[in-house]
Amino acid sequence: MNSLSIKNLSKTYENGTKAINNLSLEITNGMFGLLGPNGAGKSTLMRTIAALQEPSSGIIEFNGINILENPMFIRENLGYLPQEFGVYPKISAYRLLDHLAILKGIVNKKERHDQILYLLQQTNLLQHKDKAVHSFSGGMRQRFGIAQALLGNPKIIIVDEPTAGLDPEERNRFNNLLSEIGESIIVILSTHIVEDVRDLCTKMAVIANGKLILEGNPNETVNSLKDKIWMKAIQKTELESHKEHFNIISSHLNSGKLNIHVYSEQRPDSGFELVSPDLNDVYFNVLSQNLKK
Repeated sequence: MNSLSIKNLSKTYENGTKAINNLSLEITNGMFGLLGPNGAGKSTLMRTIAALQEPSSGIIEFNGINILENPMFIRENLGYLPQEFGVYPKISAYRLLDHLAILKGIVNKKERHDQILYLLQQTNLLQHKDKAVHSFSGGMRQRFGIAQALLGNPKIIIVDEPTAGLDPEERNRFNNLLSEIGESIIVILSTHIVEDVRDLCTKMAVIANGKLILEGNPNETVNSLKDKIWMKAIQKTELESHKEHFNIISSHLNSGKLNIHVYSEQRPDSGFELVSPDLNDVYFNVLSQNLKK
């Protein structure tokens, strides 16, 4: 069993921006979802775990080793798929993976060849192995990103906003691949797409303004809102007046009307109906509470 322990981590940039604020997390094998709005500090946290930058204070340990003191230990055990990764023009998928495998220290040619073919098969790219990666579709490129992240049999993989911009079919295919990988190692899925965490993860955390504001099992956090989420369809022009009187956590358009979701222990008024909560309600409720602090 692999373990990642983050204790009292903070990161303040030279311009005074506090990107991570005294954050602590314990992560073990499986899919771990890290949710938060853009600018919450997710990418800063991922880069710090990957030893791409140092924190201002705090400790990160992987399998009992302090990775701030021994950054090579995490690098040797890590696969990383950042939000944006560049590729060499006109180089085939196979050749690029071969080049990256050498950089990762896989010096045996047969071992490299066998591992590359296995990863291309696993990511459903074997038939495209001789095509230039820069010509791949967005979904194919993301799957190639997972293939390169898996080189060297890492014990922890970080994927940062992996499904942003993918069509539903590619998103499904990508998520199925992540789910298979996450059975025997740590996979940290950093995203602002709630559905990805709901579909894939057994544990999750929500961060906002660099702080941890929720941690738990997605289903258990949803159950905690049972009988507390109410819905009402209103005209768009009524939104501001409803904001004054009710604890609105989210709103979305449906057939020209605005469906608002409200958190309340009792029925807010006769126009509201009780609805079954979902992970979106959990997410928007904790963000709403955080904004009020």
